Amino acid sequence: MRPSKVISLLAALVLSSAAAFADAPRRVVSLNLCTDQLAMLLAAPDQLKSVSYIARDPRASAMPEEAARYPINYGGAEEVYLLNPDLVLAGAYTARATVNMLRRLGIPVYIMRPALTLDEVSIRITEMGAALGREEAAAALRSSFETELAALRATEGPRPRAAIYNANGWTPGENSLPSQVLKAAGFTNVATEAGFAYGGSMPLELLVMAEPDIIISAAAYDGHSRAEDILTHPALRALKGAVAGEQVGDNHWICGTPHVLDAVRDLSAARRALLEEAN
Repeated sequence: MRPSKVISLLAALVLSSAAAFADAPRRVVSLNLCTDQLAMLLAAPDQLKSVSYIARDPRASAMPEEAARYPINYGGAEEVYLLNPDLVLAGAYTARATVNMLRRLGIPVYIMRPALTLDEVSIRITEMGAALGREEAAAALRSSFETELAALRATEGPRPRAAIYNANGWTPGENSLPSQVLKAAGFTNVATEAGFAYGGSMPLELLVMAEPDIIISAAAYDGHSRAEDILTHPALRALKGAVAGEQVGDNHWICGTPHVLDAVRDLSAARRALLEEAN
């Protein structure tokens, strides 16, 4: 290739990179726990200006310490508008009134749907990278996530039967991210056997008759809640086993982010312990 063509090519690359940087949003505000975490993982320095207050809650967020470095918002249209964002990140179910108001004010809002499968976690990483103008960082994060997931997936051996059981008896069904995490860790989801397609409240009687090998429950919040009474029922405690939320944190699989790998690791360890006990 002639030197003149090399110079022309390099100049074109520099110009395209500069254009991409110029088009990337400079002031990004996130209103949703899941977009908070993906944005914190991918945003350029000083690009992300605010995350939702939930991002600092360790019971829900996998990144509370990182979130403490950012100003928080409570999802109000007025407070977000005053932050002068050139992009707002929201979830599919984020305060619709706020999203609609911001759009009427001419502020771009990117809506990200929840990930229901592990494959969709990869897709969401790519989508967030595109929204932030951070495609290269997203490609690297996606590659790392997929490589680690492939190494962690259980492909051999018995698959113990697990139930995820939370307040009000809520259990995620087959078409949910937690169920996909269970599968990756080598478990069978009892809710799938019971016919729960997406999720719902499983009666305690049904859970007891299913006799799961392990029950996974979220850590209880401070204070008392009637919704959580079912989690301390004697019939539940009499079943074979339970893994508390402190051991398998549901904050790792609430959102479709690379932190689901932590849930796969924790559950894989629980599976190994079950199989060793059985032997």
